[in-house]
Amino acid sequence: MNLQDTKKRNDIILIICVVVAAVICFAAYKLYFNKSGKFVTVKVDGKVTASYPIDVDKTVTINGVNGGKNVLKISGGTADMTEADCPDQTCVKKHSIRYEGETIVCLPHKVVISIDHSSNDKTDDDAPDAVVK
Repeated sequence: MNLQDTKKRNDIILIICVVVAAVICFAAYKLYFNKSGKFVTVKVDGKVTASYPIDVDKTVTINGVNGGKNVLKISGGTADMTEADCPDQTCVKKHSIRYEGETIVCLPHKVVISIDHSSNDKTDDDAPDAVVK
């Protein structure tokens, strides 16, 4: 066996190892990190304004900053921004979301829709008792 054949064989082994590693990483990501969320959280200007269960179909109008309006549709375990009166419509063009950590953002209205594992409803009981400086 000459040097050329050895190099070709090593190249093929390297390519197979890289492909196998990529498949293993992809499978691990799908199994461990791509979990379906349970709640759709709505934030306007950085503040949580609502949280809805993702398994209950609902259509909600969200009032963003500067009088902007967005329409959120929760259906079939997914959340989707179906309408917005912002000029670029990027939030409407984004695909629907269903997994924890996924978001839909409308920058002109400062609206962020995210999928979470737990409800982010804020009550007075969640407020801190004291602040230390």
